[in-house]
Amino acid sequence: MQRAGIADLPLHYGRSPRWLFERMKMLAREIIISIISDSGSEELLRKISDPLWFQALGCVMGFDWHSSGLTTTVCGAIKESIRGLEKELGLFVAGGKGKVSLRTPAEILQWGDNISSDPNLLVYASRMAAKVDSAAVQDGFQLYHHCFIFTSSGQWAVVQQGMNEVTGYARRYHWISEKISSFVCEPHLAICSTWRGEGLNMVARESEKARITCTELSKSSPSKIIKEIKKISSLKLPPTHSFSILDKRPYKLEKTLQTIHNRSPEDFEQLLGIRGVGAKTIRALALVSDLVYGVKPSFKDPATYSFAHGGKDGYPYPVDKKTYDETILSLHKALQEARIGRSEKIKALKRLKSLLI
Repeated sequence: MQRAGIADLPLHYGRSPRWLFERMKMLAREIIISIISDSGSEELLRKISDPLWFQALGCVMGFDWHSSGLTTTVCGAIKESIRGLEKELGLFVAGGKGKVSLRTPAEILQWGDNISSDPNLLVYASRMAAKVDSAAVQDGFQLYHHCFIFTSSGQWAVVQQGMNEVTGYARRYHWISEKISSFVCEPHLAICSTWRGEGLNMVARESEKARITCTELSKSSPSKIIKEIKKISSLKLPPTHSFSILDKRPYKLEKTLQTIHNRSPEDFEQLLGIRGVGAKTIRALALVSDLVYGVKPSFKDPATYSFAHGGKDGYPYPVDKKTYDETILSLHKALQEARIGRSEKIKALKRLKSLLI
């Protein structure tokens, strides 16, 4: 699997004004139709999964260039922009911010008849992407936004974001299904970030032995694991560790460990996929793996690495409404002229025109 990147963004409060969001939807609609018409829906997924392209899209659409709200607002605009055009475009969007993200599985399944592959595989991909970035990668960011974008051919991309209230930053994670090989080993393709931290990284290549050990440990008697965790609680942890078990109550893990033991997962991906297995469980198993059995996981942060219409907050200058509207109409006209003779696209463009007038 390739996860296209991570972007760190400062937390900004407030919301996009209605006049701007409506324009964002219209511009997003024209851009999406243009890309799909020329290169197909899979190419759109590739672009969305690129954190730099996604950031540029938000800037072109006039949102704050470095705000955490860019992620949620752009994803919301994309979802709303294609409403009613999903079947014609072969593109579908599920999920969103907060409680809306919990509806992702149901929203995926509602389009099941329009997908050539098993929609349950998409539900699994959505769930695993969230599991990896909340439990397998413990970088201090709590996920609160999950947007799952998929095509009629069954290809998909994920844009999700986590919040770190201590640092005042949000981190955006991008996923794409293309060339997928593993959910749990080096999923990063390109990562854009300015903030660096420390945390448990169970999807690093260096964590391979730790993943195997954790899986084997999970098959052991829960009481045996709890016994080792209690021993760890009395040890002085190495200073290189950025997490510990000292602030946890080991006995609360026993129920989850019993569930895991009964399921007997064959590999780390199956272990991570078990319901109820979250950050605390993975952290506990990783600690036992490290301090008791000497198999160390990775603690490296997975992060590495223009405005066209102004920005909502006035930087680098206020949004120019007239220019914004002219851009939308010019792009619409260019698309209309370029698509003459393509009946399947003309239908969609006529519907677009009625919305713009």
